[in-house]
Amino acid sequence: MLKFSNNPSNQQARPLADFVSTLINYWTTLVCRLRSTAGESRTVLAHENLRKLIDLTAHLRGPQGCPWDRVQNYDTLKGLLLEEAYEVVDAAAARDFDGLEEELGDLLFLVVFYSRVAEEEGRFAIDGVIERVHAKLVRRHPHVFGEVRANNPGEAFQSWQAAKKQERSAAGKPSTESLLDGILPSLPSTLVAHELGTRAAEAGFDWTKVDDLLDKVEEEVQELRQELSAQAGNQAGETESASRLEEEIGDLLFAAANLARFFHFDSENCLRRANLKFKRRFQAMEQEILRRGKQLKESTMEEMHAAWNDVKTAEKNES
Repeated sequence: MLKFSNNPSNQQARPLADFVSTLINYWTTLVCRLRSTAGESRTVLAHENLRKLIDLTAHLRGPQGCPWDRVQNYDTLKGLLLEEAYEVVDAAAARDFDGLEEELGDLLFLVVFYSRVAEEEGRFAIDGVIERVHAKLVRRHPHVFGEVRANNPGEAFQSWQAAKKQERSAAGKPSTESLLDGILPSLPSTLVAHELGTRAAEAGFDWTKVDDLLDKVEEEVQELRQELSAQAGNQAGETESASRLEEEIGDLLFAAANLARFFHFDSENCLRRANLKFKRRFQAMEQEILRRGKQLKESTMEEMHAAWNDVKTAEKNES
């Protein structure tokens, strides 16, 4: 966690500035696109509206502003930031574009809010955040703004990685660091698994065909079965047994995440869709059991399975 002393320094502020820059990158990509509207470019309009939001945030934090806003700090804002980021993800997944526009605004407000808190301490301001991400995007796209060209997404990604490596070298960072360094452990584990697999694949450490990966998933299932059988027949301590079982389940989940990556799917999105499907079917099952004159808790497993299968059949018939 970034610590703030009474003597601010650029070195302390840089990690938070990088974090905020990453978030505002989404806004820059999704919102700030040139398009003429009644003789006024969209970029100019976005600039004016952003300035209004910056001024509003400063007022909310000021003496005549909101008592709640004034007491917020880097730590109290973290939960709000994560909440808004996930609400953006949910709106995007649902293709709720009205909601997406609103949630992006909420997320942008927190980017401005974080920047305002830092500005009050003399660390950095929103202008520097925007300038920094703009400069980084130009540097990381030599295949757009330089002489080299990328003919496909793969070549563009390689160009991005090469530019990133040059930046690290210019900053004096060691070139012998692992290819897997720099992945935030605080990310959802499915995203970490996806990134680990992607980076390993860059070095050629990957499955060559899907059958091999499916064999790996089946291998992990078999190892899980073996561990369950072994625990049933030995006297190992409960903590030790639980740890081994947890490890085997983790290996299975990691293999499944890499299966999604192999097909260019985001495992987080895959699991989110599965969660939504289960929720939809379970709630439909509840209604079906009520329609049959019973409560869910009064129903047997056989009755619930029968209602569940009826719901699945109805869904298939509707599709």
